[in-house]
Amino acid sequence: MDLGMIVLVVVFVAALFAIFKVYNELVRCRNEVRNGFAQIDVQLERRYDLIPNLVETAKGYMQHERETLDAVVAARNQAQQARRAASDKPEDGPAVALLSQAEGVLSGAMSRFMALAEAYPDLKASTTMQQLMQDQAVTESEIARARQAFNEAVTHYNNYRQSVPNNLVAMPFGFGAAQWLEVSADKRANVKVSFGASDGQ
Repeated sequence: MDLGMIVLVVVFVAALFAIFKVYNELVRCRNEVRNGFAQIDVQLERRYDLIPNLVETAKGYMQHERETLDAVVAARNQAQQARRAASDKPEDGPAVALLSQAEGVLSGAMSRFMALAEAYPDLKASTTMQQLMQDQAVTESEIARARQAFNEAVTHYNNYRQSVPNNLVAMPFGFGAAQWLEVSADKRANVKVSFGASDGQ
């Protein structure tokens, strides 16, 4: 084997090694995104489980607010469906974008629900409602923390896959762009309302 052939073999092996290294790092980054979403997934499911209890508790007090209560339930169901689709492949940008949109609608519906609930002193004084609201506030905080970690993983993954020469490996192997999970600013709602024990006393 002449020197030229040896050089070609060495270059080929080095290139193959570099491709494998980049591929393996892309897989690691994608797995970080999936793991980050799994943490959000748990908290979102907890929120979706709490919402029917909130609505059911409020029904006895807010009998004339049927439209608002129905809107909360519908938004919750839509968000839950979007969450299921995104959890199958959280690095899929369009699926996460749809979840962000559904979460925005849900947050808006919850904001309207909470604003109306404030007008019902007996509801605010209900120990069941107070406990549910406390659970909701804790869950919202955990969702925000998990979303931040997920978005950081997405940023790292996207930065790595877009860098040269990593993008030359990412594209043919189907490593597409991931999407942040965020609620649009115009629909973001603060669902932490003052349902303390002193309210309605």
